[in-house]
Amino acid sequence: MIITHIIPKDDFTLHVTSEDARSGLFNITHYLESEVFLPLKELKNFKKVKNGKYFIEWDCGADLSADTIEARWQLIK
Repeated sequence: MIITHIIPKDDFTLHVTSEDARSGLFNITHYLESEVFLPLKELKNFKKVKNGKYFIEWDCGADLSADTIEARWQLIK
């Protein structure tokens, strides 16, 4: 999957759109207890997500692959 758009939401979900126009929500709350993701508990840090097309990343070093997102997102119909 190639990620084309990411919109971070206030509830720690990401609205993700893929190159083939699929769209879904990916919840990162269960990652927030991992050491590298701890800075993302602050909403201002979470909202600074960057799109690497095949992954997403934050300044703190946390990242998620497009494959991980695709495997666990909830598609929006």
